[in-house]
Amino acid sequence: MSGTLILPAALLAEWAWGYPRWMLARVGHPVMWMGALIGALDRRWNRGSPRRQRIMGAAMLPLLVAVSVGTAALVQHALLQSMWLWPMLVLAATTGLAQRSLADHVEAVAVPLAAGDLETARIAVGMIVGRDVAGLDEAGIATAAIESLAESFGDGIVTPACWLALAGLPGLAAAKAINTADSMVGHRDARHRHFGWA
Repeated sequence: MSGTLILPAALLAEWAWGYPRWMLARVGHPVMWMGALIGALDRRWNRGSPRRQRIMGAAMLPLLVAVSVGTAALVQHALLQSMWLWPMLVLAATTGLAQRSLADHVEAVAVPLAAGDLETARIAVGMIVGRDVAGLDEAGIATAAIESLAESFGDGIVTPACWLALAGLPGLAAAKAINTADSMVGHRDARHRHFGWA
């Protein structure tokens, strides 16, 4: 079963149910597992001279992608052994899509904002943006939420959906791994300027 056949069902399933909270509590989420690997490599490999940091950061990225793609390929291969398992393949694909979560987070800002409850809206927008929200007025809160929605739509829906359609679960896993690495170490701050350049 190709990614183009899985994609519509995965988008519908993810929109309807999202990622179950009980699974998040018990086993986490594949992006969290990728983040744990990135964090471990960052702690162990991001040291020494700038040259060494660049080399180790450049080595971290293909290792992360290889582990993520390899795991996804094994899961996809196992689930393609029987047509009866295709619903499990669809559910596995939903883990790389984030439309339900994105809608929930933006709604958590929009509802109190529409009711004039700026403090609750400010707290909710602080959950989805990486900037200081303490001084944001109504327009600033709305702008921050819309900017986050636009960026997350690309990172959390469009990109993984395209890679799922093109290359199945391994493509989806590669896209999520690279995006997760970018969000964790792809900064020009003092710690990641060299390690995260790749």
